[in-house]
Amino acid sequence: MKIKLIALTVLAAGAAVAQLSIGVRIGPPPPVRAVRAQPRTPGAGYTWVAGYWYPVGKHYKWHDGYWTRPAYAGARWVEPRHDGERFYEGYWDGGHGQVAHDHRWDRDRGHNRDYNHDHQ
Repeated sequence: MKIKLIALTVLAAGAAVAQLSIGVRIGPPPPVRAVRAQPRTPGAGYTWVAGYWYPVGKHYKWHDGYWTRPAYAGARWVEPRHDGERFYEGYWDGGHGQVAHDHRWDRDRGHNRDYNHDHQ
C-alpha cells in the first residue's frame, strides 16, 4: 500500500511540474519573388524595405517592397528571416531600441504607410 501511495505521489508531483506546449510549424517561407526595379525614393529621409514573406496563420503572405520613414531618427531596418526552424519578424533597431513592424500601417489611409505617424 505504501509503495502505491509513493508512486501516486511521484506521478502527481511530476504532473504538477510538467508543461504542455503546442505549436504550429509551417516551415520556411517560399523563395523571394522575382526582384523588381526599386522605385525612386519619394524624398529625403525614406528607407527602402525590400519585399519579404511573413506568416499569417498556416501560410505565408508576400509583402511587397516599399519606401517608408524609419520608426525614429537613426533607426535601421532589420529584415525578417527564417533560420530553418523559426521565423523572426523584421523590425526597426537603433539607439532607441527595437520597434516591431505593424502590418496595420500598410492599411492606413490611402496606403500611405507614413499616414498619421510621428517619426521623430
